[in-house]
Amino acid sequence: MDLRYLTEDLAVAGQISPNDIPVIAGQGFRSVVCNRPDSEDGAVAHQEVESAASQAGLQFRYIPVVSGGIVADNVTDMGEALKDLPKPVLAYCRSGARCTNLFALTKQAGY
Repeated sequence: MDLRYLTEDLAVAGQISPNDIPVIAGQGFRSVVCNRPDSEDGAVAHQEVESAASQAGLQFRYIPVVSGGIVADNVTDMGEALKDLPKPVLAYCRSGARCTNLFALTKQAGY
């Protein structure tokens, strides 16, 4: 799992699996955000990751973002999640790029 820290409270990664959750929790993360729609080829159903996260005591949010198609609601939902969720937060998508772009847009929007 390749983690890239955007801030001390937010890291992004490519697709994770339920098996990654113990490592994520062990690294001190308190929340996980899935920005990858379940309908994408190769995506692990977010419910599987959410269940593992819950069992590990982590908060979870599902904010699916279509690759190359970030909309205003995505920015608002992510901004609110980053404001409300316990930190640090790990956000993931296919490669981490979508999460990075979404984070940049939340900053531009004042979150």
